[in-house]
Amino acid sequence: MDFMPEKKKSMTVRRFFTLLLAYLLFCVAGGVVVSGFLFPAVLGVNAAATNMMPALKTENIDFNVNDLPQQSRLYASDGHTVIATFYAQNRIVVPIKNVSGYMQKAVVAREDRRFFEHSGVDTQGVLRAFIQTYIKQGDTQGGSTLTQQYVKNMLMNQAEENNDPIAEYHAQEETIARKMREMLIAVQMEKKYSKPEILQGYLNIAQFGTNVYGVETAARRYFNKSAKNLDPGEAATIAAVTKNPARFDPTVDINASQEQRNIVLDLMLQEHYIDREQHDQARSKPLEETLHVQSVDAGCQAAGDAAFFCDYVTKQILNSKEFGKTQEDRNKLLKEGGLDIYTTMDVDANAAAMQAARDTIPVDDPSGFEVTMAAIRPGTGEVLGFGINRIYDATQNSGGGTRTAINYAVDQVDGGGWGFPVGSTWKPINMAAWMKEGRSINEPLRTMTNYNQSTFNCQEPDGTSYGFGSGNWHVENSGGGTTSPETPLQGLVRSHNTTQASMAQQIGLCSIADTAKDLGYHNSPRDQMDIHSPNSFQLPMTIGSVQASPLTMANVYATLAAKGTACTPIAMTKVVDKNNKNLKVPKANCHQAIEPGIAETVAYAMNQGVVQPGGEAATTQLDGGRKTFAKTGTHEDKYMTTGGFVPQVAAFVTVGNAEGQVSFSGKTINGRSMGTWFGMYIATPAWKEFMNTYLAAANIAPDNDYGNPDPKFTRAVAMQGKTESQQQQEQEEARRRAQEEAQRRAQEEEQQRARQQAEQQAQQQQHAEQQPVAPAQPQDQ
Repeated sequence: MDFMPEKKKSMTVRRFFTLLLAYLLFCVAGGVVVSGFLFPAVLGVNAAATNMMPALKTENIDFNVNDLPQQSRLYASDGHTVIATFYAQNRIVVPIKNVSGYMQKAVVAREDRRFFEHSGVDTQGVLRAFIQTYIKQGDTQGGSTLTQQYVKNMLMNQAEENNDPIAEYHAQEETIARKMREMLIAVQMEKKYSKPEILQGYLNIAQFGTNVYGVETAARRYFNKSAKNLDPGEAATIAAVTKNPARFDPTVDINASQEQRNIVLDLMLQEHYIDREQHDQARSKPLEETLHVQSVDAGCQAAGDAAFFCDYVTKQILNSKEFGKTQEDRNKLLKEGGLDIYTTMDVDANAAAMQAARDTIPVDDPSGFEVTMAAIRPGTGEVLGFGINRIYDATQNSGGGTRTAINYAVDQVDGGGWGFPVGSTWKPINMAAWMKEGRSINEPLRTMTNYNQSTFNCQEPDGTSYGFGSGNWHVENSGGGTTSPETPLQGLVRSHNTTQASMAQQIGLCSIADTAKDLGYHNSPRDQMDIHSPNSFQLPMTIGSVQASPLTMANVYATLAAKGTACTPIAMTKVVDKNNKNLKVPKANCHQAIEPGIAETVAYAMNQGVVQPGGEAATTQLDGGRKTFAKTGTHEDKYMTTGGFVPQVAAFVTVGNAEGQVSFSGKTINGRSMGTWFGMYIATPAWKEFMNTYLAAANIAPDNDYGNPDPKFTRAVAMQGKTESQQQQEQEEARRRAQEEAQRRAQEEEQQRARQQAEQQAQQQQHAEQQPVAPAQPQDQ
């Protein structure tokens, strides 16, 4: 029965002689480079020593702190507002000059007070640890120097980077072999690097709390300041954490953290790093009063109202070859590359869009309809922001309800959905296509309610032919029937569908598709983005029966606002990596897509006819007499849209159910009930609120010089087979009918508003009658 004690005693003696050998070797070396330790003669002294000293290949270990995983930061367009951070390890690497002297000394006092005296291995510390652990049989003591701890952390980090769990295990196992390896590398490091460089490495790699790595991140986390500005008490607090990051984190156990802070302050005083007054002043402050804790939540989940824009940026990175060959490479770069990502998001624009969306339909409105908005800066491709009456939540796997990670404002490939039918907001595209064929917007057209589908057949320049069958396409205006003759200008002003069909019949559906593509249009579904996709390239395309994202339509309108200059939407202007190198970012590729005269003529039509009093989008008129260009749309009774621009900003709004088609008829939305809803009742107010709010916040002055029509596209054209007198008579009759229709709609709206007001007053009266009567109060004498 004496076997076990004898074995334990034997192992203890063996360890004693092993560690004693190591201690003597380092004492003799005295900091001399240890390449001599690798000579066979030395290793042959003892078999145990051979087992403890594996082959040392320091050239395979990169001790450059800039190669550590670092957090990436997403900035708004102002260059300083942080939208979100991304990281595998929450770390910001800084040079030693950007760490306060108090912080440097606090770590040395706590972890390695002879740091500036030893040569990588503290022989006194090793002997003390040996005696405490193996002679006195007390608690295990490590005796590790800051240099050794730096080595250990680097070995663990390298193993993680190489996805080598075996190496990771050996880097932290409690064995003599691991200790000896750290000692050997530490001595070599001390020959290669200066003390400040080693201290810099340690301060950047060490863990200073739960998901907090490096001193700069710790300073920002606990005190909302840079490490270079830490005072003695703050420095002592951070230095104390690394001994046990899970326990001494101030946000985990503030009492334990304060106790440890005071211990570090005592050590700093003992080493003469601070004087008695500084010590006493810092020690007397309750730790809770010194903290200014910041969130360490990572990713778009912590970006608040900027979360949907944040998600769009991350999708742009993951989908762009500029950031790596594979999505895995790009994701690694985002979370470990220490990127500074400067985005196009305007803080004021995004805030105004989110507020407008929620003001129009609150997040928890029983109707469940989504308000989705995108804004873009014309002529640049810069996406300014998104508005969605939803709360971003990436913890769910799909959209639905009040919380979602789906950004309905963008294409499916960028994290959005299938898009929305855009209705009559498509019609400015038809007008641009008409003028591209050299036609005048004042040319009278015969319209009808039935068109032979074969008359729309067309051929693309590459020879691809498209046919649409031999049947009839039945199309009517929203009020029923048709108006004939009617010009393209009148067809846009009155938002008549039959005129769009007549235009498409004459110039061909291919011409309209090509113009839409030139303006920046594509479908939203991932596998149907080409406008010639069978699901979209059909005759109803001319009246907006397509699936488009609000961002795509905002970009189309931005082209019209920029004199025909089309750009690819971009979310980033600059990306700088941790080595201060500029990385390539997706380009806007701005180019002249259509003639400036065509763009300005479409703008003229949208302003003079559509927005001016009596027009279909008169309610879009912006504040202060600002010249406004807009168009409303309604797809059946299920989607409401409004798009528009001023020369500096273009925006598009869609209102509907993103998960499936739901009728607006009879719905109560944001406390308002209507039998029939139109875009002007719900999408237009959202668009108008955003534009007015953002233009005022950004102090953007009106530019009322835009929208001058090109005479060659507004010339009068005689209708074939009609005398001038007959044409004038027919056009006058068409104008009369249009005015009557506008008056009829205005009367209906007024009657509807009167009914709603009466209902609200009745409800308020009923509510007041149901309230208990308060007892009379005594009057002052």
